[in-house]
Amino acid sequence: MSELCLTLVCPPTVEEKLLDLLLLSPNVSFFTSTVTAAHGMAHENMDQTEQVLGRSRAIEIQVILSAANKASLLDSLRQQFSGAGLRYWLSAVTEAGEIA
Repeated sequence: MSELCLTLVCPPTVEEKLLDLLLLSPNVSFFTSTVTAAHGMAHENMDQTEQVLGRSRAIEIQVILSAANKASLLDSLRQQFSGAGLRYWLSAVTEAGEIA
């Protein structure tokens, strides 16, 4: 079965709610999260400091999931986070595993 990497970038204000959704999702077995800087955001969504710096503080989450579970997870995200500034993209995973 093919696997995907779903990359999510969200504002810090929705981080905990998003992590909770992923932790409770039966189709998500592994993900990472890290603080990052987001570039290219709309200026009206940035505070003055962010506008001067040209970047916003954000959280990046990478989720490994099967392609079969993509639609249901994206539907859940759309229902829970519509209008919250959540961005995403999908990449094919050519190989994954645990180094034992």
